[in-house]
Amino acid sequence: MTVTRDREAPRYLQVAGELRAEILSGKFAARDQFPTESELCQRYGVSRFTIREALRRLQNEGLIARKRGSGTVVQPAAARGGTLHQPLSNVGEILQYARDTHVTYEPRGRGDLPREISEQIGEDTSGAWTCFRGVRSPQLDGQPIAATDAYFHESVDAAVERLDLGAGTLFSQIEQLAGVSIGKVTQDIQAVAASADIAQALDLKRGSPVLRILRCYLDAKGRVFEISVSHHPGDRFAYSMHIDVDG
Repeated sequence: MTVTRDREAPRYLQVAGELRAEILSGKFAARDQFPTESELCQRYGVSRFTIREALRRLQNEGLIARKRGSGTVVQPAAARGGTLHQPLSNVGEILQYARDTHVTYEPRGRGDLPREISEQIGEDTSGAWTCFRGVRSPQLDGQPIAATDAYFHESVDAAVERLDLGAGTLFSQIEQLAGVSIGKVTQDIQAVAASADIAQALDLKRGSPVLRILRCYLDAKGRVFEISVSHHPGDRFAYSMHIDVDG
């Protein structure tokens, strides 16, 4: 799967991200009336179209329910399985996901890319890779929702040495520090059993179901300079994507 390139999240995604964070933090009690479209337009200083697109995202994620004539209400946690419903369909949404959560990375060593990863990537992955491990959680206190191993190719070593491991998203830092532009992002999604290492990082039992997202970042010339492998607990995270049908 190829993820669409988008440097900055569109305004409707930013609005959806802020409202999502408020819903998940419990600001709106289940079944409470949600602000009207007019109130949200005034609050964010955006058009009604922008608000409707943001609300459509939240509705598709199962966070709110909208009925003509009845307004918008927040769905109870039981209706959404108690999981974090997170859209990750383009780079803008990946950035918004990073803003809604927090993570600090730690060095995990340097060497060849692990064989089990390189075998799944149809690109040249030769050379040395520097790895960092980060465990991601909601901004408010909560259980981990992802354990991510981020690998950086030796071609961006100079930038890797300047990374701020507590600043969240690493790929956006690499773009600036290495002067490299993301030309394409590919990702593969697979349900797997948690290894002992991943289970410990996510506070799970070994063998528990997790969703693995393997993501490759390629520059404008098609060269892979970063690879991330994220594992999400099956009962705490739901992947959401939206496909617009033309015609």
